[in-house]
Amino acid sequence: MPADINASILAILPVIVLAAWASILLLIDLFFLRKRPGVTSALTALGLLVSLGLVLVRYPQTSSAFGGMITVDRFANFQNLLLLSSGLVGVALAHDYLKRLHLLRGEYYVLLMFSLTGMMLMGMASDLIIVFLGLELLSIPLYVLAGIAIPRPNSAEAALKYFLLGAFSSGFVVYGIALVYGAAASTGFREIIAAVNNGLANPLWLLLGAALILIGLGFKVALVPFHMWVPDAYHGAPTAVTAFMAVGAKAAGFAALLRLFVLVFPSLAQDLMPVFWTLAALTMTLGNVVAIAQSNIKRLLAYSSIAHAGYIIMALVPFGQVGIASEVVGSVLFYLVAYAFTSFAAWAVVIALEQNDETGLNLEDYAGLGRKYPALAAAMAVAMLSFTGIPPTLGFFGKFYLFRTVIQGGFIGLALIGVLTSLVSAYYYLRVVVIMYMRPGEPVVRQNVWLQITALGSAAVVVLLSVFAQPALTWVAQAILQLL
Repeated sequence: MPADINASILAILPVIVLAAWASILLLIDLFFLRKRPGVTSALTALGLLVSLGLVLVRYPQTSSAFGGMITVDRFANFQNLLLLSSGLVGVALAHDYLKRLHLLRGEYYVLLMFSLTGMMLMGMASDLIIVFLGLELLSIPLYVLAGIAIPRPNSAEAALKYFLLGAFSSGFVVYGIALVYGAAASTGFREIIAAVNNGLANPLWLLLGAALILIGLGFKVALVPFHMWVPDAYHGAPTAVTAFMAVGAKAAGFAALLRLFVLVFPSLAQDLMPVFWTLAALTMTLGNVVAIAQSNIKRLLAYSSIAHAGYIIMALVPFGQVGIASEVVGSVLFYLVAYAFTSFAAWAVVIALEQNDETGLNLEDYAGLGRKYPALAAAMAVAMLSFTGIPPTLGFFGKFYLFRTVIQGGFIGLALIGVLTSLVSAYYYLRVVVIMYMRPGEPVVRQNVWLQITALGSAAVVVLLSVFAQPALTWVAQAILQLL
């Protein structure tokens, strides 16, 4: 038993280090760093780098921990690399933002690390109980972070709506887990698969349980009609929190969806395929159409986030087709990488233009940015082109691989809806570019080295990785799920 415990601890060492670092940093900040909060952000980045290094060291290895409840494979490690990198960018975005908005509190970074811990657990879960624990550990710190700007009314409203609907969605997940347990007499992925293969699982309860879990996770990744919290939460939360939430929560949610439906529930594909098809079509359509009417950049990016959830879930429609299961996983992971870097480039520019009184968030505030601040305008333009899916950007190749997967699965109509909604999205994305370069104005920009590095670095990755899109996809494809 001690040997098994030691092996389990080693398997999830990056998660343990991150959680322990957050706990220790909370005490250090309380007693020693109250008057030097900038040190807390540096220590947070150091902790994330240590955890990232541990993931890289163990990247090719596959191991199981705690009686098979956690699996550390290339899929989990790839996801952890993406999440920890997002955490580092989140720290860079927050460093100056919190200071100038007088929100500089050490617990911000502690909550960010605890949320990352939950995200990592969701990608490593091999048991429904771990999925739920990771989901709650992901969500609760984000509820607090969304409201950390209290007494600002927008922040309080964002936290309350996010909390209420998040708790509601967790209820769906719990009931779904209960039904799956009733159907298969286990919450472990391996045992559920065995029960299904041996004909011992009750198909009706299994289907109902999977559907409820899909609803619960649909809230987290912002699928229509479970998206109601997104615009207000994104708008009201501090922008640094919104940027981290937009990338991290979505990546973790789709990691859990991939593991569950591609690995555990492929036998339900025939029944759930129409559900996934409908969710994808509704999400892509509503997200893009409603975004056209937005004049606030945060709300525009909120509906953009909803639309991109639709594109990603589109690739999951053929999840039960054995021949293209690896294509499903690879295209989703590749798109998540493209979406992450594109989002951070856009959000860094948004933070640079946002003022202390929460002005600077209207689209018209971007007028003249191309003339006065050409580097930031270029980063924003690259992000908008990548969101649209225009080459040479990573977003173009991400959408191409998603559409290819859908067409290979035989869902040409859904792929056509994806193409048409992408054309709709070009209107509001390119409108931002037009405003920046073709309308006169005097934008006020916060000059900060970390914001510029994040914006320009992310935009550069979006362009440069597109040149090596095929090798990048090959590397991503190596992270395909392995049967337990």
